[in-house]
Amino acid sequence: MLANALDGVRVVDLSRILAGPWCTQNLADLGANVLKIERPETGDDTRSWGPPFVSTQSGEQVAAYFLSCNRGKQSVTLDFSREPEKAWLLRQIQDVDVVVENYKVGTLARYGLDYDSLVRINPGLVYLSVTGFGQTGPFAQKPGYDYIFQGMGGLMSYTGIADGEAGAGPLRTGVAVVDLMTGMYATSAVLAALVQRGRSGLGQHLDIALLDVAVAMNANQGANFLVSGETPARIGNMHPNLAPYEVFECSDGHIILAIGNDTQFSAFCKLMKSEWHLQPEFATNAGRLTNLAQLRPLLRAVLMHWKAADLGLALDINGISWGNINSLEQVFLHPQVIHRQMLQTVEHPELGKLQLVRNPMLPPGAGLQTCPPPTLGPAAAAAASATEPFATESFPVSLPADE
Repeated sequence: MLANALDGVRVVDLSRILAGPWCTQNLADLGANVLKIERPETGDDTRSWGPPFVSTQSGEQVAAYFLSCNRGKQSVTLDFSREPEKAWLLRQIQDVDVVVENYKVGTLARYGLDYDSLVRINPGLVYLSVTGFGQTGPFAQKPGYDYIFQGMGGLMSYTGIADGEAGAGPLRTGVAVVDLMTGMYATSAVLAALVQRGRSGLGQHLDIALLDVAVAMNANQGANFLVSGETPARIGNMHPNLAPYEVFECSDGHIILAIGNDTQFSAFCKLMKSEWHLQPEFATNAGRLTNLAQLRPLLRAVLMHWKAADLGLALDINGISWGNINSLEQVFLHPQVIHRQMLQTVEHPELGKLQLVRNPMLPPGAGLQTCPPPTLGPAAAAAASATEPFATESFPVSLPADE
């Protein structure tokens, strides 16, 4: 079962916020034992990134943001600037497989927790650094959050309402996509490094930068620029390479119409009782893109007379891709989402019943077990005197008070 694929792999998670924790959450979901190192008293920044909050019986508040990216981990609080606690941490790292960190370049070297220091005590260590700009280069020392890289990496330059229209201007996405994509790239890199270590016996330092990811995830938009030399413009809900492929208004709401090829457009036109597909300017995708200013009003005028549900049913019958624009309430009530068991309910010993989202890498099924995120772990003194922090169970972790 894929949920046990990383059984026996031990991870020390020194990362905070989203990109690093998203990676280590993936590793935990795949069966790795993840020990999250947090600051005493406050923990990961995102524990306080609310409301909304969930509260323990003792009064500890945990933000929903933290819950979204820390499933299945154990938590220990310590200050590695204090020698006894750093020594304890080094003892754990000596026997782990992976360390994940997202400190500014050079910070951990001051404490002997950088890759060059740790590889001396653990030659097989896979050490992942997640930073804004990477370990080298003129911007390496600069900090940065996801929002910064949505702008710097180009995403916001072509995301938003077109110039000349009401509300024109660049927009960020509604979720931190650069952080999330960085977490996914980082997960792939860690898994590949573990496979390579199985062949060579050696670990390595993985250098993942949010700016690199932001540039890479431009995908077809980046390729469009590199081939044409033309800077992509903001085009609202349109697609830069397909038409019609956008949001249209019906008599009682909106739908997304996604025509992926000329055959689908022909079927759509027949459904609409039109002959647009026979007109040379609209017969091909390239023609429709070039002449979209003429095609769009024709589509809008026809689709305005349809009810969204009726149109959706007719499009389904004709094999044409479409979709609703759902609220999150509608998402979790959707029959396919329910069938796929994307919403998982787990009992937390302190936070009570929690609703979490299934990792889509793992197949749905009766055997799927989702482990909850941890409350803030044992204090530094307890952690510093403990010898075995990695519990055999995914949650909770209990550290002895003395050796």
